[in-house]
Amino acid sequence: MAWKLARRQHGVLTRRDLHALGFGESAIRHRLATGRLHKIHRGVYAVGRSELTREGRWMAAVLACGPDAVLSHGSAAALWGIGPEWHLIEISVRHRTWPRLSGIKGRARPSLPDQDVTVYRGIPVTTVSRTILDQAATPISDASLERLVNEADVARDVDFDFRALRRHCDLRAGEPGVRRLRSLLDPETFRLSDSELERLFRPLAIAAGLPQPLTKASVNGYKVDFYWPDLALVVETDSLRYHRNAIKQSRDLMRDQVHTAAGFTTLRFTHWQVAREPGHVEAILAATRACGR
Repeated sequence: MAWKLARRQHGVLTRRDLHALGFGESAIRHRLATGRLHKIHRGVYAVGRSELTREGRWMAAVLACGPDAVLSHGSAAALWGIGPEWHLIEISVRHRTWPRLSGIKGRARPSLPDQDVTVYRGIPVTTVSRTILDQAATPISDASLERLVNEADVARDVDFDFRALRRHCDLRAGEPGVRRLRSLLDPETFRLSDSELERLFRPLAIAAGLPQPLTKASVNGYKVDFYWPDLALVVETDSLRYHRNAIKQSRDLMRDQVHTAAGFTTLRFTHWQVAREPGHVEAILAATRACGR
């Protein structure tokens, strides 16, 4: 009953719904002819007017693909509010065949488990964790995948946490996208692009009371990530994967020693801390600023 109510709220009904409401075939044809019903897909109709909301189009696409269909991939991300709307509506069908329909990209996924499927805003859809894993198996950029995770983390009405997403990957070892997503969620291998790192770090520095830093500046013969000349403060951001071997660690120590000998303060944060522990980064920057003053 709740499903039927949601369909009506989105302005779409199936032929079966109409039959259940007491409308025969002649009544359906009459309403189509008079503009009270509008065909969207075979057996799926818009009620009252042909224009549907975005969610109405998604609901109509799911209904057109059958009772085992759910919104997935980019369309699911958009429904959850963690990604942009895609031109094609993406649907996963939990059997081996699905109808080929214009404007719909279907995938046969008979092994998609029940626990990876839910209903959100009345629309059958893959869960947030499943949606992110599905997107990790597509050619989207690492920055876009990272943005999905970040958006899920801050979304108010989405039940999500990193530990659950890691457990989701552990339970699906070997599936497409798992290895890539694990790397993204691992503090030791996590690495932001230069532009994403700068985008996330600058607001933390401002919130800590620091002025805008110089980036990729040359200081004492070394290129540094962030630099405040007036404070003689250098911040380096590291990915642990690239800084764990002895040679790299020795180079980092030498850089820090040269800066210290020249009267500079050097702080090091991991990419994971910048992205996942911003409160800690901001607190250290603020304390360092206070000491410098």
